[in-house]
Amino acid sequence: MGLLIIAAYYFAGEGLGSSGGFRDVAFGAIDTVAPEYAQSNSFVAPHISGEHAPTHTWLVYELLGVIFGAILSAALYGRLKFVIGKAPHIATKKRLYLALAGGILWGIGTQLGRGCTSGLVLSGMAVDSLSGYIGLAAIFGFGFIFAFIFKRLWIKKN
Repeated sequence: MGLLIIAAYYFAGEGLGSSGGFRDVAFGAIDTVAPEYAQSNSFVAPHISGEHAPTHTWLVYELLGVIFGAILSAALYGRLKFVIGKAPHIATKKRLYLALAGGILWGIGTQLGRGCTSGLVLSGMAVDSLSGYIGLAAIFGFGFIFAFIFKRLWIKKN
């Protein structure tokens, strides 16, 4: 990961993170569907102005590489199949609703926090930022706490 961060800064001039790519795709979609609204919205307008399209950014290509790289890897090694991972006692519909809710909360949180966890930790620590180290401790610490609290949703004891 360290070498990847160095290469990202060298070739793209910025670190890694996924939320910016999702944001850029959303801005491009808004601009395509409702260009008048996009131009009048103070949050969206700065990202779509100029000659550079928001969907032609480093982070969007990073996301496409992750998605298609995962599909290619799974296909090459015989693991490409459609499966919804869930606990046996949770209905598929409920699992999909929970995943959708989690994705929406992640998207809101990344915009409020001005980035995602990978951007905070990987890019922050790469430039020796204190916030990167604090973020790493907070992410893993709260991850363990939430896993302890919510594990009963996944593992049901008889």
